[in-house]
Amino acid sequence: MTSDQLLTAPGSALPDTALPALRAAVAGLPSYVPGRRSAGADIAALASNESHYEPLPAAAAAVAEAAGRMNRYPDSAAVELRERIARHLGVTAAEVAVGPGSVGVLQQIITGLCDAGTEVIFAWRSFEAYPVLVELAGARPVRIPLDDAEGHDLDAMAAAVTERTRVILLCTPNNPTGVPISHDRIEAFLRSVRSDILVVIDEAYVEYAEAGSGPDSLALYRRYPNVCILRTFSKAYGLAGLRVGYAVAAPVIAEGLRRTALPFAVSALAQQAAIVSLDAGEEMAARVAAVTGERARMATQLEALGWRVPASQGNFLWIRTDDELRARLVDAFDHAGILVRAYQGDGVRITVADPASNNRVLRVLAAHTA
Repeated sequence: MTSDQLLTAPGSALPDTALPALRAAVAGLPSYVPGRRSAGADIAALASNESHYEPLPAAAAAVAEAAGRMNRYPDSAAVELRERIARHLGVTAAEVAVGPGSVGVLQQIITGLCDAGTEVIFAWRSFEAYPVLVELAGARPVRIPLDDAEGHDLDAMAAAVTERTRVILLCTPNNPTGVPISHDRIEAFLRSVRSDILVVIDEAYVEYAEAGSGPDSLALYRRYPNVCILRTFSKAYGLAGLRVGYAVAAPVIAEGLRRTALPFAVSALAQQAAIVSLDAGEEMAARVAAVTGERARMATQLEALGWRVPASQGNFLWIRTDDELRARLVDAFDHAGILVRAYQGDGVRITVADPASNNRVLRVLAAHTA
């Protein structure tokens, strides 16, 4: 008799005990909502800010070569990858920690620095995973509303700091609005924040940002040891499916992040693909230039149609709407075979892709009033 049959057999009785209880923080956890997935070749998948390009040829070749050794564990310390990132940025490998995407590294950061009852401050709306990771650690998320320009209100964030604050997250360019934070504003903010608070500059989209639009994060890190830089290979480098990101932090912090990492979390395939991607910088930059050119074209046309579009520095555009207009737009995009990312109470984010897909977006928005 199987266990299922035993449980349902006549006369059988389940033990008179409760099931194991999830932690209260987990039971009440908000779910991370990913962008919807494409279900056909005619669908424009513009909900997840993925690169629409196929993998860089060198990365695809590295994955194919590494696949022949997938019966072996990857290097859990990711030494070769950390050394290559260090050369790329002009830091040391001791200052680099890697993880499964920048969100994985962020979980290592929260785990490493936050106890129950501590606080993490971030702008809202920003990256959806922020409150999830904070609450999972038993810490308290402190959401600070965006300013009227859809960017970070750094004065309000500084005013929200308490003795319980352990981490502050600055997303630049901000996801989902695309608005960057200038170097001078972040530096002034850092001067006002206690040095025992880790300030994470989350730059998942930094490759798409125009020079000078955001901070020189490495310069800030060298001047302020409580700065941590967070980046990913998922966006401009096109490795979203392999899950690899990294942080640059003071050696004692970076070592702590490596200790909190799940062993073998970054596969050998991901490590090798990331290494060769850093050697294909010119090809990646050409792809980025094509996307940013399309971003500018779309923004110009949308503004001419009457849509208010912030000057995005990511590979996406943001349209703030009320819920009634948001529902109408999502329905129109669905009927046109376009997947976008909708945020209840806030608006719609649209990934910039190839010209043909972008033209489909423009046609939908031209048929609707702002």
